[in-house]
Amino acid sequence: MRFMIMHKHDPHTEAGEKPPMELVQKMGALMGEYMQAGRFIDGAGLNGSKTRTRLTFRNGSCTTRQGPYKGDHELPAGALLLKVRTREEALGWAERYGKILGDGELEVGKVNEPWDIGLAPEPEKADAATERGGRSPQQKAALSRLETEMSKAGVLVRSTRLAPSARGKRLHFSNNDLRVVDGPFVESKELIGGFAVMELEGMEEALALSRRYAEVLGGTLEMDIRLVDPGA
Repeated sequence: MRFMIMHKHDPHTEAGEKPPMELVQKMGALMGEYMQAGRFIDGAGLNGSKTRTRLTFRNGSCTTRQGPYKGDHELPAGALLLKVRTREEALGWAERYGKILGDGELEVGKVNEPWDIGLAPEPEKADAATERGGRSPQQKAALSRLETEMSKAGVLVRSTRLAPSARGKRLHFSNNDLRVVDGPFVESKELIGGFAVMELEGMEEALALSRRYAEVLGGTLEMDIRLVDPGA
């Protein structure tokens, strides 16, 4: 089974502070363990909201809001990882994608690169439809065509669709003490700070991994475990 495990930003990461090198090394060791076993699929850390742009689609029109902003009813339904030259190019793809989906929200944000977490110098230079379980056949076909176009343009790195939150869990850690909320769960006001997509045996293994993941991140945070939709 494939799971996406997402941790939420805390005040330090939201402010753009670089993580302690000890944390980077511990997380690298944890993810490296699963990578060597061939069970790590994908993952990335995300910059704070000041680096993000939120696109809201209503009645065929699109409005944008540049961060920083606080979390506002966050419940991811999927993710696309693009490699583009500029933020404007990413926003252009996102606007086309969002217009296919209809009313809802997308967020465009930069993922952390080695220089963002102090590993190297910088080189010069969810909505109601997904919670019901899917998109219409017309939307799926249009999204597939757009993703094919993204691939041909060389910007699409990976696409991940998530199953409805009814099959997920929300984890509240306080000093490594865990409280679990079974799905379906409502939107969270916490912004996503990073994610890992893993090939695991089931939810029990995902919970065990999340305990280790949370311990590396300080032991007090919110996390979501969502099943990746195998049919998407």
